[in-house]
Amino acid sequence: MKEKFFQNRLALITLLSACGIVAISMGLRQTFGLFSDFFVNDLQCTITEFGLAIGIQMLMWGMFAPIFGAMADKIGGNKVTIIAFLFMALGIYLLYSGPNTGIFFQVNLGLLVGIGLGGTAISVQIGEVGKHFPNKTRGLAIGIVVAMASIGYFFSPMYTKFALSEFGWQKTLQTFLYFIIFGMIAAIFLFPVKKDKKVNTNVETNEQTIPEALKEAFNHKGFILLTFGFFVCGFNITLVSAHIPGYIQERGFELWTAFAILSLIGLFNIFGTLTFGYLSGKYSKKILLSILYFLRGIVLILFLVLPTSTYVALGFGMLYGYLWLSTIPPTNGIISQVFGTK
Repeated sequence: MKEKFFQNRLALITLLSACGIVAISMGLRQTFGLFSDFFVNDLQCTITEFGLAIGIQMLMWGMFAPIFGAMADKIGGNKVTIIAFLFMALGIYLLYSGPNTGIFFQVNLGLLVGIGLGGTAISVQIGEVGKHFPNKTRGLAIGIVVAMASIGYFFSPMYTKFALSEFGWQKTLQTFLYFIIFGMIAAIFLFPVKKDKKVNTNVETNEQTIPEALKEAFNHKGFILLTFGFFVCGFNITLVSAHIPGYIQERGFELWTAFAILSLIGLFNIFGTLTFGYLSGKYSKKILLSILYFLRGIVLILFLVLPTSTYVALGFGMLYGYLWLSTIPPTNGIISQVFGTK
C-alpha cells in the first residue's frame, strides 16, 4: 500500500503555515538591494556602509538561526517565529521612521532585521515541517516550503518596484509591516508534532543536550564539509541579491533589468527546489549538492565574462534561479538522516 504524503491534518496545516511564513520573510529579504540608491541619497550612507549592513544582517541571521532553533525545541516553532518577526518589524519600522542614519542604519537593517531572519527565514520552519514527514518524503516537503520562499522572491521585487515608484521608499517599507503581520498570523499554525501522532522518521529519537549535539556534529567530518558548502551557498546568493541592482547599472543595463533578474530567480527557483526536493528522496544527496554547486559556479562565471546583453542577464536570472535554494532540501535531508530531525 502506497504511503500517504500527509500523515495527518496537522502535517498539512504546519506545511501551509511554514509556506506562508517563508514567502513573507524570504521575499522581503530579497528586496533590500533595491533600496540601496534611496539609502545612499536620503540617508547619506555609502555603498560600502550598505554592504556592511547587509553583511551584519547575514551574520546575525546565521548566529541566531541555531539559537532560535534551540528555542523552538523548548517553546515551539510558532512562538519563536512570532518573536523573530517582532525583531524584523522593529528594524524595518526604525529604518523608515528613524533614528536611521550612521550607526542606527547598521542596527536597524543589519542587527534587528538579521535577528528577525534568524527565526523566520526557513531554518526553524523546515525544522518543524521535517518532523511531520518520514525520511522518504521529507525532502519533497521541505522542497515545497522552499518553493514558497521562491514565490515570495518572485513577487516581492515586482511589488517593490511598483511601490517605490508610487509611494516612495519610506511608505514602501511601511507596507512591509502589513506583510509581517500576515506572517505572524500564519506562525500561529506552525504546530509541533503531537506525541501520540509522531511520524516514523526512520531515525532514532535523539535526546541529546545542545552541547552534546554540537560536540557530535563538529566531530563529524561530513558535517564540517557540509557547513563549508552551505557557507559558499549563503555567500553567493547574498552577493547577488544585495548587489545585482548596482552591478546592473554599472554594466549599462536599464534599471528594470535588476527587478527582472530577481523576479526570475524567484520564479525558476520554484522549479529547482521542487526538482531537487524530489530527487533527494531517490538519489545521493551529497552528489546532488556537488552538481548544484558546480553548476552555480559555471553560471556565475558565464554571466561575468559574456558580453553585456539583456538576454544574458535574463538567462542568468533563469539559470541561477533554478539553482538558487535547491541546496536546502538535500542539505536538510543529510542532517536529518545523520543526526535526526531534532
